[in-house]
Amino acid sequence: MAVFERINTAIRTRGAEREYGIDILASHLESYMAQEHVALVREAYEYSAESHTGQFRQSGEPYIYHPLAVARILAEMRMDHVTLMAAILHDAVEDTEVTVADIEQRFGRDVAALVDGVSKLDKAQFANKADAQAENFRKLLLAMTQDIRVILVKLADRLHNMRTLGAVGLAKRRRVADETLEIYAPIAQRLGIHGIRTELEDLGFRNRYPNRYRVLKKSIDQITGERKNLIRQVEQSLSRALRDENIGGAVVGRQKNLYSIYLKMRRKHLSFLEVMDLYGFRVVVSTVDECYRTLGIIHHVYKPIGEQFNDYIASPKVNGYQSLHTTLVGPGGIKIEVQIRTRDMHHIAESGIAAHWQYKLGGPAKAPQVRAREWLTGFLEMEHAPGNSLEFLENVKVDLFPDEVYVFTPKGQIRRLPRGATPVDFAYAVHTDIGNRAVACRINQHLAPLSQTLKNGQSVEVITARHGRPNAAWLNFVKTAKARTSIRHYLKNLREDEAVRLGKRLLERSLDELGLSNRVLKRVGVKQVLTDLGLEDLEALYVSIGLGNRLAPLVARHFLPADADHAGIIDKPLAIQGTEQLVVEYAGCCRPIPGDPIRGHVSTGRGIVIHRVECQSGTGGRAAPLDWVTLTWADDVEGVFAVELRVQGENKRGVLARVATEIAAEDSSIDSVNMSDRTGDVADMRIVLTVRDRAHLARVIRRIRRIELVERVQRI
Repeated sequence: MAVFERINTAIRTRGAEREYGIDILASHLESYMAQEHVALVREAYEYSAESHTGQFRQSGEPYIYHPLAVARILAEMRMDHVTLMAAILHDAVEDTEVTVADIEQRFGRDVAALVDGVSKLDKAQFANKADAQAENFRKLLLAMTQDIRVILVKLADRLHNMRTLGAVGLAKRRRVADETLEIYAPIAQRLGIHGIRTELEDLGFRNRYPNRYRVLKKSIDQITGERKNLIRQVEQSLSRALRDENIGGAVVGRQKNLYSIYLKMRRKHLSFLEVMDLYGFRVVVSTVDECYRTLGIIHHVYKPIGEQFNDYIASPKVNGYQSLHTTLVGPGGIKIEVQIRTRDMHHIAESGIAAHWQYKLGGPAKAPQVRAREWLTGFLEMEHAPGNSLEFLENVKVDLFPDEVYVFTPKGQIRRLPRGATPVDFAYAVHTDIGNRAVACRINQHLAPLSQTLKNGQSVEVITARHGRPNAAWLNFVKTAKARTSIRHYLKNLREDEAVRLGKRLLERSLDELGLSNRVLKRVGVKQVLTDLGLEDLEALYVSIGLGNRLAPLVARHFLPADADHAGIIDKPLAIQGTEQLVVEYAGCCRPIPGDPIRGHVSTGRGIVIHRVECQSGTGGRAAPLDWVTLTWADDVEGVFAVELRVQGENKRGVLARVATEIAAEDSSIDSVNMSDRTGDVADMRIVLTVRDRAHLARVIRRIRRIELVERVQRI
């Protein structure tokens, strides 16, 4: 067996050398690169080959053929010599004794920066694979903001790894395929690199779902075998029609990507036989004017399906892609999709941002670089927002599937947003401050909810107010990573500000109870207390108390002198103003409202949970006495509070409507109604409504009791 393995390895090595050897690569580079640059690429190869000496891939061939293969992929994209040198050296830092500093000294800062951007962090730094993956991805994307070539090297690296994935175990194949389909293929699509994106999707699909891939491919091969002349027939008929109108266009037909067919079947819940548009055709002409003339010509050749047309020339996709898309009824009633574009548009569609290095395009053709730069700028904003690398990764995934919608500002400027975006996403796309202060919106001059889904062509106006601020509920419907990150950032800061204020009040009250002056917090000894508690400053201490992570009475005792007399501690209640929001919670078991005697339970991570004194959950139970604080209502309580009533009455039509009318007449709102029993002659209703205080509740109850159908009203 060992002999056969050595023979197989030797065969694979010779095959890799023929396909990816340095001489083959250099020969290809000489077709578009200066000789001195080719020499630099050879020098990088020699350095990398020496560094990887004795290392082999799981498939058996020497490791150096992997970076050479990565460089070959980039050479086929006609990338510059710096990118190719980085590709050849990209694994040296991870897998050998070579450092980034060594590469910088030998090959320059640009090559070293690209290699550093692609290199993974040490796995030992992380608790698990998920954290490691997320932090490595974060590092990669932030390196992209400095030099976009970083991701081109990474995509080429991933493509060659996917091509040779058969050499690894099944579990790893599935994990790598998942990562490819969820992250790398969408990035290639977002950057407009169609060739790499489609191959990554095909290889990812084949390795992640091998049975589904095999069945789908067999079905498609069977159908295309029966229709093998269809592509040639359509190509000939469209080419002939263009020649008749003196348009020199190239027509190329193809079978659609297997993975795109699979996704369409899943998304629209279709069987394979229901997916009719298995064929796509591309028409490449010289000018934009010829694109639109070609559209009219082919609509004369084959009947168009009216609702399946997209003009991505007038409204390019977020990655800069431009084409006219139309779906036609082809020969035999088979649906075919046709894309019409200029040559420059074709270069961009196939290569995306890489077209800049391939063709040195200018003017409108620079769109992929501009769009990519806009997208990458958002990463810098997310980098400075709170949250760990896993949240960062999830936010990026959201932005990798844009499927755009185009809307207008009141001044007529176009804004691109992901499909499903809302006015809140629009507000944050315009400016973070506008999003933070948004209170309402107008869509096409009509008031609309902030949660409404935007549609193409709508005009959106965001109404702001000085007192406006983000609502945590917005996180349930926003689509863009910028909106989600900005909302979380604001809410986190708001929670901390409120926690500081509440924590300070709790600590000062506890110090008063111990007969200590608040001036004790300004003495030199406070530093020792903070050190003992493992905190940096007083603000951190206040936050910890306000969030319920530390108990103020226990913290206060750290400030007592060693010989202090604890007798005579006063019980000064903490005043609740109703504006504490995120660090104060009103217990759902008893629903306290202003005017009720109350007490608070300090709960870790929740702050203070307020109960009515007579509440069974608020009588102490299993909680330690120090977990409870004495509370009172402030004189100027603000806001409305939920309270629950049990209303019993005659089981007749209209009783609930009458009750709701009386509640509304007393300026109260109903949150929920539960009709727990409507059997026999009695209707038993549980109603949660909002009131300002006990006096307001008393007025509501009196109104309900006046209803002749109501027999009993009771607060729960």
